[in-house]
Amino acid sequence: MEKSLSKYLAFGSIALIVVVLMVATIVEKFYGTAFAYENIYTSAYMVVLWGMASLFALAYIIKRRLHKMPITLILHLSFMLILAGALTTHIWGVQGKVHLRVGEAVQSFTNTDDKVQELPFALILRNFELQYYEGTFAPMDYVSHIGIVDGEQRIEGKVSMNNILKHHNYRFYQAGYDRDGEGTTLAVSHDPWGIGITYAGYLMLLLSMLSFFFQPNSRFRTLLNHPALKRTTVVAVSLCCSFTAFGKENMPHTLPHEVAAKFGDLHIYYNERICPLQTFAKDFTTKLYGKSTYRGLTAEQVVTGWFFFYDDWKHEPMIKIKGGETQQLLGIHGKYARLTDFASVEGYKLEEALHGERITNRRNAESADEKFNLVSMLVMGNLLKIYPYSNSEGVVTWYSLADKLPAEVPYEQWLFIGQSMNIMGEKIMLKKYDEVVSLLDKIGTYQTKEAGDILPPSWRFEAEKRYNSANINRPLAMACVTLGIILFLIFCLSSSLRHGHNKCINTSLAVGLGVVLLYLTLQIVLRWIVSDHIPLSNGFETMQFMSWCSVLIALCTMRKFHMSLPLGYLLCGLSLLVSMMGEATPRITQLMPVLQSPLLSIHVVIIMIAYSLLAFTLMNGIAAIVLHYTKRNHQAEVEYLQVVSNIMLYPAVFMLATGIFAGAVWANISWGRYWGWDPKEVWALITLLVYSAALHTTSLGKFRNPIFFHTFMIIAFFTVLITYFGVNYLLGGMHSYA
Repeated sequence: MEKSLSKYLAFGSIALIVVVLMVATIVEKFYGTAFAYENIYTSAYMVVLWGMASLFALAYIIKRRLHKMPITLILHLSFMLILAGALTTHIWGVQGKVHLRVGEAVQSFTNTDDKVQELPFALILRNFELQYYEGTFAPMDYVSHIGIVDGEQRIEGKVSMNNILKHHNYRFYQAGYDRDGEGTTLAVSHDPWGIGITYAGYLMLLLSMLSFFFQPNSRFRTLLNHPALKRTTVVAVSLCCSFTAFGKENMPHTLPHEVAAKFGDLHIYYNERICPLQTFAKDFTTKLYGKSTYRGLTAEQVVTGWFFFYDDWKHEPMIKIKGGETQQLLGIHGKYARLTDFASVEGYKLEEALHGERITNRRNAESADEKFNLVSMLVMGNLLKIYPYSNSEGVVTWYSLADKLPAEVPYEQWLFIGQSMNIMGEKIMLKKYDEVVSLLDKIGTYQTKEAGDILPPSWRFEAEKRYNSANINRPLAMACVTLGIILFLIFCLSSSLRHGHNKCINTSLAVGLGVVLLYLTLQIVLRWIVSDHIPLSNGFETMQFMSWCSVLIALCTMRKFHMSLPLGYLLCGLSLLVSMMGEATPRITQLMPVLQSPLLSIHVVIIMIAYSLLAFTLMNGIAAIVLHYTKRNHQAEVEYLQVVSNIMLYPAVFMLATGIFAGAVWANISWGRYWGWDPKEVWALITLLVYSAALHTTSLGKFRNPIFFHTFMIIAFFTVLITYFGVNYLLGGMHSYA
């Protein structure tokens, strides 16, 4: 009876915490971060609730005699140590900010309660330095050179993003700077005990999780040898392909493919970096039309068509308009508008919608207006910043033919920048394409001469062009989703799950998945080369990495789990589709200074692998439910899927925990606190707690029931969806860019 009571109290208090955290993120959305932080996350009753949950869990651990399973015991105790560190930080830790101006000595800071606290030493800002990526105005780092005066002691140091200055248990982090470059704001943290205790808990958790997989009698090792895994499945598939021919009649005038491609070889200053003009053309076409090609024309042909044949292209229905209301305002039938549809004899059709009150979805109107302005800026030449100019101090600035040049620009150079495109237009009208190519070569030579030191190396430039040309994510996603659904349905409806499998078909499917893996690997490597950082900094990149993880997991598990092949295709395709929905124009940008830590890559990689494994358990759950309601004698198949999901669940939960705490260490290095109750942090914790429940099958007997287990896996995945998508698009917060 006492054992049951302690069990119910332990798991019940954790369930209550999960519910409170869910409600807190919604409260934060409507009442603000400060309200939720003070009244829920760090409130006295929340501290008491966490403490009670720890005590109840400890009592249940003693009742269960977990000391006989030392690794499992240490794993659970590590969470309590982490909570003890958090409590220590909450009670004795001090955070605040200090503002410094060059040459001034400051010996106090303002804490989070807006009270001034003295420092046992003085800080002096020697200099502040804003570093840029070479040849651009994109910030690379913010560096404060600090002097510390501590009695007779004089110490010099610096604070930058991901670089902490420490002295006497005080830690200083770069938090902001004055616009005149003469001042800086540093975050201050004084937490001599809490961080150490928490980090000890992280280390103990990591070691215990790694050791868990090598326990000879662990449940994970037992599952690997489960007799249900001896059963295999028959997978058969029949696919038909159709090809649609697109008419070429009434095509707008544009340059020949080869000549337009030469335009793509030029450098352009775009999106705060120097890249091939091909990249700009691809983004421009995708932004306007929704795809990177138009009626068989390349992106370079589209851009040069608009620029040199404007009178032709303004009648092309290629501007994608969202929302029936905006389409009605423009007077179009369908989702594509011509540039001429934006104006009438009465003026600009969207004027009233943008500034008045008579529209329900202003965002769609603003999106349409943005595309109209984008075309206008291209036609006027403002977007084509292809002319670098190096001033007397060696600073390179990029100009378009429409920009006003500095007065000191030599006349010959001024004439070349102002007239080269006009001359090129004349040659194009006369179809003297050899002379057009010659003039493009001269512009390329000018770029090398004027900005040679800051241009990207040729191998990186070519890598970006290959990345742009080899991007077939959309057709690949559709093919993988279609194939995955067909295979998934065949598997679920098959009546011969336990009677062997067709090795030839499985081998063919595995080879196809291997080709997909090679393609995704190439895309990730090329994007890595182009961006000069691991491509895990935005939604597009993380979802592409998740598709890569899904394929890799499917190939690694196919021998024991034959359904991994259809699930691999399906999850890969869905991940790629989501990546395209999340960012219609996946631009490659310079990395934000705070995102340059290698811990970010570790954090994101581990989290995305965990999400991929959890996605497999979701699909297994769906398959089991389908089998349950469509087949007789389904028990063996459903049990088989439960065993496989349990095998995947252990590394998924452990990797999720590792990823969360790796992110906490990164946050502590970057911002001076390892946990800030940001909505994504909260929902990641909720996801961890929810899925952890399914690992406690001995204590929670319901999870031994296959149908209950699979239903739980389906419902639990909503926490993953909210963590990744709900926070980004609904709840907001500091992680909403991810």
